[in-house]
Amino acid sequence: MKKVYFRFYEELNDFLPPEKRKIKFEHSFIDRTSVKDVIESFGIPHTEIDLILVNGKSVDFSYIVNDKDEISVYPVFESLDISDVQHLRPQPLREPKFVLDVHLGKLTRYMRMLGFDSIYKNNYKDDELVKISLNNKSTILTRDRGILKRNDVTHGYWVRNENPEEQLKEIIERFDLRNHIKEFTRCLECNILLNTIEKEKVLDRLPSKVKEWHNEFYLCPQCNRIYWKGSHYEKMNELILKIKNNIS
Repeated sequence: MKKVYFRFYEELNDFLPPEKRKIKFEHSFIDRTSVKDVIESFGIPHTEIDLILVNGKSVDFSYIVNDKDEISVYPVFESLDISDVQHLRPQPLREPKFVLDVHLGKLTRYMRMLGFDSIYKNNYKDDELVKISLNNKSTILTRDRGILKRNDVTHGYWVRNENPEEQLKEIIERFDLRNHIKEFTRCLECNILLNTIEKEKVLDRLPSKVKEWHNEFYLCPQCNRIYWKGSHYEKMNELILKIKNNIS
């Protein structure tokens, strides 16, 4: 029986049982196996990882583990330059775009509210999510770890929190998105950027009180939905301020 020693850093510990978190621990194996397969046997998707050091040297996922190897595994770095070592995925996506799984509908609306390109349907299959991610160069956000273990997935993230507001805060912090926030610029239904439109052009579609009290309007060029800064805007703005104030 061969043995190796692992140490996982930062949020990678979220996937481990309490007794293995933030410590070096021993792992036994018999067959010839890659470091990727061993890591994923702990339940950690490869999309969460950007750096593996074996005995102090960076390796890729195909590295075959050897007896008594000491292996340190680090998460994806979104804002730290580690260009002098071997990245385990393509370069980070600097234009933040996302595709979300069926469990994250409420989060999708919140992300669109802040102006983030967020593709979503409540019936997407895993194959569709992967195809969209690859074709659109977007990051998969999911509550299902299984999809992130697929070899064809290059950018993905397992959302830890269950509460949508906490999920939004988590994503902003994880991907360093605070400076990318452009609230109320995207359609909450279609994900399309909104256009300003003159009041006169939509006058016949407005409720009487809206006609009287509002003069600033936005139109979705895809679904033709009209937006204005009414009571719904005030409630959403309160949420945005709450999120911004709680971002670390």
